[in-house]
Amino acid sequence: MDRLGEMLVFVRAVEDGGFSAAGRSLSLSPSAVSKLIARLENRLGVVLFNRSLRSLALTPEGEAFYPAARRAISAVEDAEAMAVTGVAAHEVLRIRSVPTFAVHKLAPLVPRFRRQHPMLRLEFLLSNEPGNLLEGGVDVAISIGHLPDSSLVARPVMDMCWVICAAPAYLEEHGMPASPAELANRECLNFNKQMPWSTWTLQDGGRSPQRIRARGSVTANQGQMLMALALSGAGIARLADFQIASHLAAGRLVRLFPDHDALMKDTIYAVYQSKRHLSQRVRVFLDFLEASFSRQP
Repeated sequence: MDRLGEMLVFVRAVEDGGFSAAGRSLSLSPSAVSKLIARLENRLGVVLFNRSLRSLALTPEGEAFYPAARRAISAVEDAEAMAVTGVAAHEVLRIRSVPTFAVHKLAPLVPRFRRQHPMLRLEFLLSNEPGNLLEGGVDVAISIGHLPDSSLVARPVMDMCWVICAAPAYLEEHGMPASPAELANRECLNFNKQMPWSTWTLQDGGRSPQRIRARGSVTANQGQMLMALALSGAGIARLADFQIASHLAAGRLVRLFPDHDALMKDTIYAVYQSKRHLSQRVRVFLDFLEASFSRQP
């Protein structure tokens, strides 16, 4: 293994917290990692890890070498990326997204992204179903709310608020609820129980989340269907603010508890594999998302 390879093993051992973890990450045995680290130390003439401690710890020389090694690896990765002029022809970027975000936020951006990267093909897979976000060859997944612990990287894209709303026709027939507690006795349109967004909560400052009892006889696995049901006057729904902005502005839907909207925030994330193996097609898409949504309020 060359010098860059030795530095990569060293950096992985530091970031993964041990020789065994680094070996799993790099498909090497712990003994192979140990030998490569020892070879690097012999070549540098310094000890990088303090092996007398029960947990892995860097020596002062190792502390000084780590950021320099990380910069060297990043420089090589950047040089390789710059050698590629744009994205290879016929390369496919597979994006999994919750449908509402794809329809209302991603679709309007596609023409501009295609003008910047005309040779890159896009394949959207729209799903709310829980499970492995990147299965089936997905490069980037757009997810809303809390993410389980995993080896995947989650980059925040934007914040959103959930809005509890209903159509004027429903409110004329059933009246305006005075508080979220009254929803327990109303017809609430909700996601299926296995969906993470089927639980309606208020995040009241530092206190524990307050759960809203949202019951009803109609559920769906798609926010678009819930919005259509709410517009028809079938009941009360909790929907994403960006999904229903035009309907709220036109009066087709009414906010029921505007003072509570800020207490029902979630973050939308772009989820992808480790930065160590970030392809050029993923890199340009993530940079595009960051540039696009940093300009939005």
